[in-house]
Amino acid sequence: MSERTATVTRETAETSIECTLSVDGDGDADVDTGIGFFDHMLTSFAKHGLFDLALECDGDLEIDDHHTVEDVAIVIGEALDGALEDRSGIVRYADRQVPLDEAVAGVIVDVSGRPRWYFDGEFSQAQIGGFTSDMARHFGESLAMNAGLTVHAEVSGENAHHEVEALFKALARSLDDATRVDERRTGTPSTKGTL
Repeated sequence: MSERTATVTRETAETSIECTLSVDGDGDADVDTGIGFFDHMLTSFAKHGLFDLALECDGDLEIDDHHTVEDVAIVIGEALDGALEDRSGIVRYADRQVPLDEAVAGVIVDVSGRPRWYFDGEFSQAQIGGFTSDMARHFGESLAMNAGLTVHAEVSGENAHHEVEALFKALARSLDDATRVDERRTGTPSTKGTL
């Protein structure tokens, strides 16, 4: 198996991002987006997905957090897609539920090459520090669209910090499971022969 790592850069009028993602990592993260809570979520995503993630983003935070969160998700999605190459031998499907105190999030993922995003739930507070709570939903959607994932996600609780953190952890855990190589499998996990 080749080393499943990819580096992606993105330069726009709104953000400048450099990202390196290793699927088969140790959960190490070196992240700086300028949004403290988002950095915390990305660090948690790497830790619980056992991904190594190095990411630096200079975004137009003087406007708001939207462009930074969206573009970071795009870049991580592109890096995940690139690192998985033809997705040969992967498990492909996975689901995880993760609780955090009163909150719980669930994610079902198919590393299918067919991007879809479905979300059920809402966040109890509109803002978590400098992070708009609904951007967690948009992060998941942008990640799925750019990594070629079908994702069904749900969240419930009473505290937005816990709800968002549980969602990031559930997404990470399900992606860790789905992207693992199953030594019993040869080739791409599809009767079509490609994903």
